[in-house]
Amino acid sequence: MEVSEGDDIDIHDISPTAWRLLRVAAGFGQREVEVEIDDIMQAHISMLENNNRSLSEQRLEVLFELYRSELTTEQVRALVSNF
Repeated sequence: MEVSEGDDIDIHDISPTAWRLLRVAAGFGQREVEVEIDDIMQAHISMLENNNRSLSEQRLEVLFELYRSELTTEQVRALVSNF
């Protein structure tokens, strides 16, 4: 399992609720993520957040880094560990 660079959070252990909260806390709507990241569509984000389907490892890493770039390490840890 992949650990994000400089962090001890395993992206595969992030719950669908935590993915949604990370996105919202980082200030992104689903469509805004689609604009920010090539090859990710709003439907992919929706499926991930509704636990219907996961994204590829590469897409999860890019998505996590996008959210992390807008949040403090403490915020990310709190959201991931509590949700």
